[in-house]
Amino acid sequence: MLRIIPLDDGEEPYRAPDLGWDGFSGDLILNSLTHSTSPGDFRAEQGLATQVLICLMTDRRVEAYELRDGDVNKGWVGDSFDLGPGETAIGSKLWLLRRSALYEGIETLAETYALEALQPLIDQGAAVRATVTATADRRANRLDLAIALYGRDGTQSFNKTFEILWRQIDGVDRPLAR
Repeated sequence: MLRIIPLDDGEEPYRAPDLGWDGFSGDLILNSLTHSTSPGDFRAEQGLATQVLICLMTDRRVEAYELRDGDVNKGWVGDSFDLGPGETAIGSKLWLLRRSALYEGIETLAETYALEALQPLIDQGAAVRATVTATADRRANRLDLAIALYGRDGTQSFNKTFEILWRQIDGVDRPLAR
């Protein structure tokens, strides 16, 4: 499970390394060798964006009845039995849509799956509200997901559109790159 843990004021904050997404897989991002404070170290500048990527692009384990014939369940098997009180499984069910046609109404299901995946960020206080808008572009054979997160003061803290699914999630061009 994804956990955001507040630290005592006197402790140096741990900053999780940024995760880059090339459209097929995620990887940790390194600072350049000319970086002013941490040359060659893990880059840790976009924590919320990294958490959104983990929530959306990690495949969530599903119940057997949600699988179609020939589908193999994904996600961490421990999510089936090893969740503690207040914990939720990590990841999204967006992978279930990969073999679907871009049928009328698929946008609503994609929005539901994405909001469910982002809920841990809200539960743990990283954001107070999330909005997801899915738009099917049937001519280009893709589904776009516009994700926005909002902080306690109502300001938007994250805003990114992901091109997903029918092109094997290959449309996101370095979403955390500067």
